[in-house]
Amino acid sequence: MKSIKQLGIWMDHSVAELIEFSNKKVIKKTLKIAPAFLGPLENLRLNESLINNKEQNHLSDFYKKISDVIKNYDEVLLYGPTHAKTELFNQLKQDVHFDSIKIDIQSADKMTNNQQEAFVRKYFEVEI
Repeated sequence: MKSIKQLGIWMDHSVAELIEFSNKKVIKKTLKIAPAFLGPLENLRLNESLINNKEQNHLSDFYKKISDVIKNYDEVLLYGPTHAKTELFNQLKQDVHFDSIKIDIQSADKMTNNQQEAFVRKYFEVEI
């Protein structure tokens, strides 16, 4: 029988905490987004649209990194305090590569590592 690969991702717009329960152990990984370089202060005042484009491209790259990880799982839980989880979810639902992956989203406050692990364990009902 094939085991189901499950992943929990606590995320906001700057960090993603990945939690996987695999072979009776917990595997944790952190993905962070580096601050976007926006250029000299004079340029910032001149073109707000350019700034917004750079920030959106930077965020899109962050979501791409998370998406590349998600491709290796059967079930994924996206949770966290901001709209980042919903933005990523909507992006994933538009990509046919994720049609066979069960992806859920839930709201959650800022959590410690132990709270995150307990949240994901309870959601997937995993016993370690």
